[in-house]
Amino acid sequence: MNIYKVKDVKTIENLFIGWEETMIYSYIQGYMGEAYASEDNQSAMIIVGDFCFLAGIPSEALLENKVWGEYVIMVPQNKMWNKTIEQVYPNAIKRERYATRKDIHYFNIDNLKENLSKLPVPYKIKMIDEELYHQILNESWSSDLCGQFLTYEQYHKMGVGFVVMEGTDIIAGVSSYTVYKDGIEIEIDTRKDKRRQGLARICASQIILECLNRNLYPSWDAHNQKSLNLAQSLGYVFDKAYLVYEIINK
Repeated sequence: MNIYKVKDVKTIENLFIGWEETMIYSYIQGYMGEAYASEDNQSAMIIVGDFCFLAGIPSEALLENKVWGEYVIMVPQNKMWNKTIEQVYPNAIKRERYATRKDIHYFNIDNLKENLSKLPVPYKIKMIDEELYHQILNESWSSDLCGQFLTYEQYHKMGVGFVVMEGTDIIAGVSSYTVYKDGIEIEIDTRKDKRRQGLARICASQIILECLNRNLYPSWDAHNQKSLNLAQSLGYVFDKAYLVYEIINK
């Protein structure tokens, strides 16, 4: 079966109907990502950042079309895709992620503002500008904050984010991992030696408030239970757990 790169999103859009995932919206709405499909358009995958969303009729040929980099997180639409992934990639790491409900009414503005007041002295929180954008990309631990935007101009136009500074050093940050018409998908990172100081909570509170002020939804998809616990403490409500497959190309 031949696989091709999708140029007209309408040819595969129906395969993803009802899948409430912001990164799928990012591609469907023309903001970011790319897609590949079988020649009959019955199987398709959308790739945005490190994520690959698989829909339609499970296809080994599509999975064997390795268009991603060294690392990918495969998100299957159903159990039939699970089985096909496990057949093609028997060494894939199977993990559980946690989706949260997308509803702004769960947030408590006063609580979020109170979190900001707990920023330790002498740290400062700053919005990401051009200088900070490049500084972020130069550090491996923080590069995911802006890594999906090819230029600062693109980030400035579509993205939003903040960093916590200790002097001239970035020690934590929060940003739009991806964007779509009505919101962003949040990415939070803290430098290893600065963890357990509440910086992730402060960063998250800052970007949630900023997004609400801009009429954007700050979507949070938790990669583990710790991330889910933090999200729930900020007002997010657990929706469902789902399986993903992590694949490392060597």
